This record gives sequence, structure tokens and C-alpha cells, in this order.
Amino acid sequence: MTATLADTATRHESAAPERRQHALVEGRLLVLTAIVMSALVLRVAVTAFSPLAERIGADIGYSAAVVGVFGMIPTAMFALSGLLTPLLVRRLGLERTALTAMLMAGAGMLIRASVHGTAELLIFSALALGGMGIGNVVIPPLVKRYFPDRLAVISSLYITMVQLGTVVPALIAVPVAESHGWRISIGLWALLGFAAAVPWLAVLRARRGRDLADTTGVDAEPAEPAGQVWRSPVAWGMAGMFGMTSLTTYAIFAWLPKILSEAGASAAFGGTMVGLFALVGLVAALSAPTLVARFRNPFPVVVVCASLFFVAFAGLLIAPMSAPVLWVVILGLGPSTFPMALTLINLRTRTPRGSAALSGFTQGVGYAVACAGPLLFGMLHSATGGWLASFAMLSVAVLILLAGAWQACKPRVLEDSWA
Repeated sequence: MTATLADTATRHESAAPERRQHALVEGRLLVLTAIVMSALVLRVAVTAFSPLAERIGADIGYSAAVVGVFGMIPTAMFALSGLLTPLLVRRLGLERTALTAMLMAGAGMLIRASVHGTAELLIFSALALGGMGIGNVVIPPLVKRYFPDRLAVISSLYITMVQLGTVVPALIAVPVAESHGWRISIGLWALLGFAAAVPWLAVLRARRGRDLADTTGVDAEPAEPAGQVWRSPVAWGMAGMFGMTSLTTYAIFAWLPKILSEAGASAAFGGTMVGLFALVGLVAALSAPTLVARFRNPFPVVVVCASLFFVAFAGLLIAPMSAPVLWVVILGLGPSTFPMALTLINLRTRTPRGSAALSGFTQGVGYAVACAGPLLFGMLHSATGGWLASFAMLSVAVLILLAGAWQACKPRVLEDSWA
């Protein structure tokens, strides 16, 4: 009898590691699904709207100047989200915060497609973009928490999904609007937001009562006191690199169709070029995280990206319709510094806590600065009647990007300098 009990205990003990390993794999796969679907949502409200901004304005009744305001809302909401998300994470946890973000995105996109006034369109666009901004901040620490052994691979995957969610809406916005109306064109993406909430519900349900078996959501590192992220040169360098990339990118998203239409292109061609601009970013999304992980100091890569920006600015300014596809392809490679910055958030931190703090600071400060991009770009164009001053402003932004990247790319971690 004693021997039988001992044999049973031995079998249970030997099976326990297998059960824990199975739970670990299941948990990681479920979270990976949630991360991938959420990443697809993080830009759709921006690029589904930009090609249709003038069409929507003609229907609802806002002026061309308001296009610059709509171009500023994404960065404004992403900045606000960067500052508020760490507070939400402390109260709700990473997973519940991600769920909240997807529900906000879905609700905002659905309601804004049915409104009839400019104010309501702005408010519910802001709601959708606020949800996407929260998602921007929580995904890097979620990757750090659940996949610390696969940072480059998972970063490449989720950034690729972000780029796909940027490309597809821009490519189909005008055709869908022409066949079914602009409300369907911008509203159908709400389904993606709600769909992305489902796996987070599953993650929360699966983890309930399984914390001992599934340790994917538990920090492996010993707790260390949190510091003041703004004291670190790593954080300021990251904010400069990320902010200037975002300022330039969102100015292009908002105004590229206008630049090309003034040069003689059709509205459909402008929308296609916005899609191409985002599509080229897929190359960076697939390669930049792995490239950054292999370089001890990836600053030379940033220098190449800055050079591409300058070439594209010159082409679009001097002869935009001589080779528009070439200029847009070159321009699309410049923001490779965006996936680089997202990857560096995890490579320049030691813990998920540090990653969450750096992610919030980088995106909060970075997007706050980037708010000025679309608005200033348009104001300079209106004031001068041309695009020279606008592109000069973007050139200064790229120089600041280089200065920030010089600090961000140095091989050191946030936690060593935030005390």
C-alpha cells in the first residue's frame, strides 16, 4: 500500500513539470495571438481617414484647415496615452489595459462613422486613437514580460502587423468609399478593434486560478525600486528619436495626398501613395528589430535612414511627379527608425517595469512633440504658398532625430541611470 502511494506521488510529481510546461506554451500562444491582433488595430483609424479627409469635409462641412487638426489628433492622443497608460497599468495590469484599449478603439471607430458634425467626428476619432495609443504603450512591455527570450522575433512580428494595419486601410479607403460611401470605409475597421478584444478576454479567463502553473505573466527578475525615468539620458534620447520619426511620419500621412494633388495627381493616386509609403515600412518592420538586436550600437543605421529622408524631401519638393513612386519608396524607408525605437525600448531596459516606464515616457513625450508636425507643415504651406518651408521644418526634425538616436543607441540600460 505504501509503495503504491509512493508510486502515485512520484507519477504526479513527474507529470507536474509537463503540466506546467503545457500551460506555459498555451499561455504564450494565447498572448501572442492577442498581441498580433492588437497590433493590427494600432494605426487603422489614421490611414483609413487620411485619403478621405477632403471628401468627408465636403460632406460634413469642415474646411481644408481642419485637415491639419485631424492630422494632429493621432499624435495628441498617442501622447496623452503615453502619459496616462502607466497609471492604468498600475491599476488594471497590462492585460486588462490592453483589453480596454481595444474596446476603446472599436467603439470610437464605430461611432465616428455615424456622426454628422465636425465636433463629434473629432471626439470619437480621439476616443479611437486614445485606445490605439494605449495599445502602443502596453505592447512592448507585454512582449518583454511574455517573450523575454524572443524579443527581436516577436518585435518584428508585431511591428509587421502594425505596418499591415497601416497599409491596407490606406490602399482600400478610396475604392471602398466610392462603392459604399465613406462611412462604411472608415467604420468597417471597428470590427477589427472588437475582434482584437476577444483574445485578451481569453487570456484573462485562462489565467484565472492558474497563476501557479502559468508563470508567463510573472516577472522573473527580482523587484527593484522604480526610478524617475525623466532623469535618464536613455529616455530623452529615445523620446527624441521616436518623437521626430513620428512628427515626420504623421506630417507625411496627413499631407502627401495634398502635395501630389497640387502637382497634378488624382485623389486615388494620392491614397495609393499613402498606402505605398506605409507598405515600404513593412521592409523595416521585418528587418529592423533583428538588425538592431545584432548591433551593439545601431547608430550608423539611423544615419542611413536620415539620408533617405533628405533625398525623398528633395525629390518631392523639386520634382514630385517626375518619379513619385521612387520618392515615396525612399521616403518610406526613412521611418525605419520607428521599429528601431520600439525594439530599443526592450533592449535598453532590464525589466518589464523599466520597459513599461520607458515605453510610456518615450511615446508620451515623443508623440506630444510630434503633434506639431502635421499642423506646422500645413501652416507653413498656407503662409508661403509652397512646400519649401514645410520640408525645411521636416529636415530640422530629422537632425533632432539624429541627436536623440546618438543617445538612445549607446549600449546601456535605463535602470542604471534613472535613480
